[in-house]
Amino acid sequence: MLGISKEDALEYFNIQNELELKKLYDKANQQRIKFFKNKAVACSIISARTGGCSENCAFCAQSKHSSANVEFFPIVTEEEIFKAAQVAEKNKACHFGIVTSGRSINEEKDLKIICNAIKKICSELTIKPCASLGLLSENAFRKLKDAGLTRYHHNLETAESYFENICGTRTYKDQINTVNRARKVGLSVCCGGIFGMGESLEQRVEFLATLRELDIDSIPLNFLNPIKGTKLEDMKDLSPTDCLKIIAIARLMMPERTIKVCGGRETNLGDYQKEIFAAGANGIMVGGYLITAGRSVEEDHNMINSAGLEI
Repeated sequence: MLGISKEDALEYFNIQNELELKKLYDKANQQRIKFFKNKAVACSIISARTGGCSENCAFCAQSKHSSANVEFFPIVTEEEIFKAAQVAEKNKACHFGIVTSGRSINEEKDLKIICNAIKKICSELTIKPCASLGLLSENAFRKLKDAGLTRYHHNLETAESYFENICGTRTYKDQINTVNRARKVGLSVCCGGIFGMGESLEQRVEFLATLRELDIDSIPLNFLNPIKGTKLEDMKDLSPTDCLKIIAIARLMMPERTIKVCGGRETNLGDYQKEIFAAGANGIMVGGYLITAGRSVEEDHNMINSAGLEI
């Protein structure tokens, strides 16, 4: 198995010395260069259905259990999805994610809209469609694959030992089964989670080890952006050093996998965002998130270029 041991990962998480931190980042960067050279990837998403989610995830403003001010919008049209994919392709994203709020989707009406949009994207654009639609049946996954879907996204969110503190309306087994069903029909899987939700350093290692054991293709690392009205609204931001450690250790544990930095990087990293590639990341999300805005695409492109990388 490639990558450092869980014991070594925990030791790295406990580093405080600046010189040792630099050595950690350098090791991670060397692995990034080994497997990805000077190439970086970008992905983009559309919130195809927003708000009104029955799940009680502690971090999520779209949950009905949250008092955050998020308006519910039903599923968008095929044309709206396609137009968003056109914009994502123009912004040099390689994957375009169709994301819906909720535990799952209606496997007749909603799935038909999404499959038709995927077919149109595949026939007219070069960007690769991805979907994040919650817990789906194997039959639904087969329909998505037949439509042209190449990758499914489903975050585990956190370590199994901490999951009950974050979500009580589904189980960790539900999460794992969804990933396995997607893999079973031949889809690539994008799967990560959110750091900074109160988990311990040991649980960060546990979570990364789970992603490695599942042999995930693309790992999105998100850092909690506490939103007023959610259960985690008072959680303190991670420091830039915390974020860079997570990136570096993820790279050292899974050296050959795509490590993307997504939600919360602006809030938690601030002026240190440009360091994510030197710490081992080889990808980012551009064009904003589900309910929070990101930086301009131009700023992110400039950041990638200034790091000596190309999309």
